[in-house]
Formats: sequence, structure tokens, C-alpha cells
Amino acid sequence: MTVSPTPTRLAIDPDRLLRTLEELGTIGRQPSGAIRRLAFSAEDVEARARVRTWMEEAGLAVRVDPAGNMIGRLEGRRPGTGALATGSHIDTVPSGGLYDGALGVVAGIEVARTLSEAGMRLEHPLEVIVFADEENTMVGCKSMVGHAPERPEEYRTNVGEPIQTCLERIGGCWERRPTARRERGEIAGFLELHVEQGGVLEAVGKQIGVVEGVVGQQRYSLAVEGQANHAGTTPMEMRRDALATAAQLILAVQDMALHFPGDPVATVGRLQVWPNAANIVPGRVEMTLDMRDLSHDVIDHMRAHLQRKIENIAVATRTRISLDPVFVVDPTPASAAIQEVIVDSCRSLGLSFTHLPSRASHDAQEIGRLTAMGMIFVPSQGGVSHSEQEYTSPEQCAQGVQVLLESLVRLDRQLD
Repeated sequence: MTVSPTPTRLAIDPDRLLRTLEELGTIGRQPSGAIRRLAFSAEDVEARARVRTWMEEAGLAVRVDPAGNMIGRLEGRRPGTGALATGSHIDTVPSGGLYDGALGVVAGIEVARTLSEAGMRLEHPLEVIVFADEENTMVGCKSMVGHAPERPEEYRTNVGEPIQTCLERIGGCWERRPTARRERGEIAGFLELHVEQGGVLEAVGKQIGVVEGVVGQQRYSLAVEGQANHAGTTPMEMRRDALATAAQLILAVQDMALHFPGDPVATVGRLQVWPNAANIVPGRVEMTLDMRDLSHDVIDHMRAHLQRKIENIAVATRTRISLDPVFVVDPTPASAAIQEVIVDSCRSLGLSFTHLPSRASHDAQEIGRLTAMGMIFVPSQGGVSHSEQEYTSPEQCAQGVQVLLESLVRLDRQLD
């Protein structure tokens, strides 16, 4: 397999990239083929040790900050300048795949290997970062920005142990975690390569996704209070059916997301019904609502629109409906300048591209609150992710890493 070089005639080694990715994928692999590498687990610790070795072999000086982030650094030619950073995470969901997060980490190492082998240094330092626990607490990236919860009881780790114990296991330190915060200017820009985890690139036939930003999220709990009653003896016109009312709400949410300006998504993902019996009219329903868009205003307007719908439906069905917030995450726009650099890189490499939002959370979402951020997507076959079936071809992986290298070199030249 070959890939086009950068203007400096640097080209990654696609075969080495694939070998590294596959070797990382052996850690935590289950008989089903899924990868289970929960943050702070024995598998996570083993994988971090392997990655550290690769970083050091690539010429990176490696440290672990108090929040558990592993940072490999290749010094630049100009002392005192902010670093260009890249990276992602290597922890997985309980039944994950080969590419989510891991590709971005291996990509950063391959970029460092390529630069070191060519005897080339960027003007800025290069940092390759393995963020701690992206899939759950996001303690790594949030601590680096200074947005992480301050009380240990606010963390629920996937391994069921206190966050203090977990951080110590990977070389961090809870008491010193606030010192993991980076100051503005320490990182001049951040680029994350990631699999799309959706089907847009495949559907439009493009090789690279230039991410416009990571969407904001607002999550709510909805409760419908009707009246439980005998399913056989209660006439239809006398019912206060909480489940039938919930069905109206679900359709209202779907219709709103389909027709609202912009490109939002809205999902009712969980329902609980009481008393949940075949011969009883449902008396209460609880459900979750998740709304996402690149614009905070769009999500706010959707919530206000839905509140009016709720009031009308409640009156028509003689039920009580409550809408309570669970959490809010602000959107993070990608830097326009970095998007332009990625576009220029794709054009120079002869790769097709399209702009699209990221509707999933990433470490870049938090780091983008600290510095200029950009993301590069490569296709996910069938749009599948968080599954052993997720797949991005070796050629697509290599194309993404070559775009990352090209973009970092170009950005290094453009930044003051």
C-alpha cells in the first residue's frame, strides 16, 4: 500500500501503522472478537505500558500527568512555543472494537515515528496524548482544561473503584490532579483523528470528514402521570393513558428534529412504564430525551418548542407531564483555520472530503475549550461503532493518518 507524501516528502508507513493498531487490539480481546479495555482495568494498564514503549521508541519523552493523561513530547526547533498536540484514548466500552480512540493514538505515534526517521523537527513541539477514561468520566481531558468535577464522589468508574485508586494505578494522583490543567498558550493547536462512528462519509462517498465541531447536548427526563385503571372496564374516552400520551410526545420529538432549522438530532432512548401489566391502563411513564446540535441556541429553541407541545398534549390527554434537566454540554466549534488546513491537506493528497459535525463526544470537545481544535474523520463501514463489528479499512486508516501528518506540518508553518 502506498500513500501520497506531504510537501516535505514525508510519508507514513501504512503497514507499520496497521501492525501497531492490530497489536494494540490484542489487549483486552474477547472470544467474541470484541475488545474490552475499560479505563483503569488491568487491560488498560497493559495497553498504556505498550503505548509508552512505542512512544519512547519514536523519540518522544513520556510523562503521566496527575489526571492520568500520558503525554509524549517531541521538542520543536523554536523554544518557548506552544505545542501542536494530537491523540485520543485507548480505553473502550465494555464490548468495543479496534478503531474507536485507538486509531487516533496510534496515528500520533506514527506521525512521531515518521518525523524522527526523517530527522525532522517541527518548529513547535509535538505532543501525542493518551487521554484517561474518555468513555466514561473523561477525567483526563476535562482535568487538562480545568472542567473536571472536584469531588471524588462525583466520579463513577467503570471498574467500580474510587477515582483516587484508579488514578494512582495509571500513574496519576488525585490530590495533585488540579495541576494537570494546561494554561492557554501551552497548546497552540489540537488535531484528533477519529473514525466517524456514523455512516455519513460512506453514504456520500467521501474519503475524509472535516469536522465542523462537536455538538452540544442537553439531556432531560420526561415523566407522564396519568391514571392506572382496568384495561377491560375503562372506556377509551375515559382513560388517562400515560403510555398513549408518551407515544404522542415521542412522535412530537421526532417531528421537531426532522423539521427544525439546522441539523439537530433528538432521541427518546429509554422508557419505563408502570404498572407495566397487560390488563392495566398505564398510569405512569418515565423516559429520557437527548437533543444535540452544533448550535446551543438551536437546542434551546427546541426545548422551548417542546415545552409548548408538552403543555398542549397534557391538556388534551388530561395528564401531567414534567420535563427536568439531567445535564447540559455546550458545543465546541472546530477552528475555521484548522478546518482550512485539513481541506488544503486533502486537496494536496488528492483525497475527497466533506464537512460534517461530530455528534459523539470526544476528547477534542473539551480540549477545544482551551485551544484551537480540529478533527479528521475517516469512514466507519456501515456506520457501526462501539462494537466488535466496527471496521475502517487499512487504506482508509492510512489516508487519515497521512492527512493528520500533512495538516500538522502545514499548521506548524502557519502558526505564529
